[in-house]
Amino acid sequence: MTAFKNIHIFLFVMLLFFPSVSSAIQANPAPDQNQGLFDSEEVIEIRLEGNIETLLNDRGEDPSYHIMTLHAQNENVDESLDIRVRVRGNFRRLKKNCDTPPLKLNFKDHEVPEHSIFAGQPELKLVVPCQGEQYVVREYLTYKLYNLITDHSFQVRMVSLTFDDTENGETSNSRHAFLIEDKEVMASRNNAALVERLNYRPEVIEKEAFFGMSVFAYMIGNTDWSIQFLHNVELMFSNTDNVFIAVPYDFDLVGFVSSPYARPEPALRLRSVRERVYRGYCLEDLSVLTDTFTLFQELKPEFYKTITENTLLDESYKSSAIEYLNDFYDTLDDEKDMTKAFSYPCSRYGTGNVVIRGMQDGG
Repeated sequence: MTAFKNIHIFLFVMLLFFPSVSSAIQANPAPDQNQGLFDSEEVIEIRLEGNIETLLNDRGEDPSYHIMTLHAQNENVDESLDIRVRVRGNFRRLKKNCDTPPLKLNFKDHEVPEHSIFAGQPELKLVVPCQGEQYVVREYLTYKLYNLITDHSFQVRMVSLTFDDTENGETSNSRHAFLIEDKEVMASRNNAALVERLNYRPEVIEKEAFFGMSVFAYMIGNTDWSIQFLHNVELMFSNTDNVFIAVPYDFDLVGFVSSPYARPEPALRLRSVRERVYRGYCLEDLSVLTDTFTLFQELKPEFYKTITENTLLDESYKSSAIEYLNDFYDTLDDEKDMTKAFSYPCSRYGTGNVVIRGMQDGG
């Protein structure tokens, strides 16, 4: 990975004049990642057992953890673990938006055997259907596409989820959901430390990594992110390359997913989330994006294959998704359209300087 020129001088100056930078970097390494959980594409059957109604109704600003039993099973897995579970999220946490909120599974302070598929995972996010199971599959697919671009990305695993409410004796129908890798584990896997400090400018991010992330955001129609406010982005400092890396997450509001509740930020003046706008910073010379565009061209067959070979997607969506990506590649292949699209942040009449603050992190 190519670092900034004179990166060591840059970092020295940052630490000299902004001493809070050093304190913003978490010093404690995360536990080693279990090599089993995200190594397979096979769907895991998961059953959460406990007082489900109380859990799902606990949607305040500071939801409590509830003791649950997690049963996991497939051809290679058959185990039961007592864990803590709580509601998380912002938009999807609210009852007016989603019947079932996203959850956080907490394995800390519980006995997790070394042979468990969940060993080494202190916490996991669980994304569940909000307004349709198909949108969960699409969001999962978006994470898988970004995995093709870089290891600086969150790993995901599809599950078939059932709720077993022991208080009222009711068991829900199984639905597709997916697990997201713990952020500290993701950072540790990449020999990096998480950075919690706000108001870093996008230019601080290592260029190759930022261009890959921002062009991917343009490809999938993602405008709901910002580096400055760490909105739908984790920031980490690579101990290997001594550079800052940004890792995106939460893709339910992107055009590629097109969830029924997705709306663009009004300040961006977009008609829908499917309307693309490049939200990187202004580049006077677009030739610096050449390597990034080449990477996306090389990955095109893998992108399309990931979509067409997913057995959980219906054929109509596959066709729509391919058409949406075709439009992106048409832009890359046309010099005039490419220049117009990726010069947008330089336009004084556009919304390229709008910074999306987002809602306060809901875990």
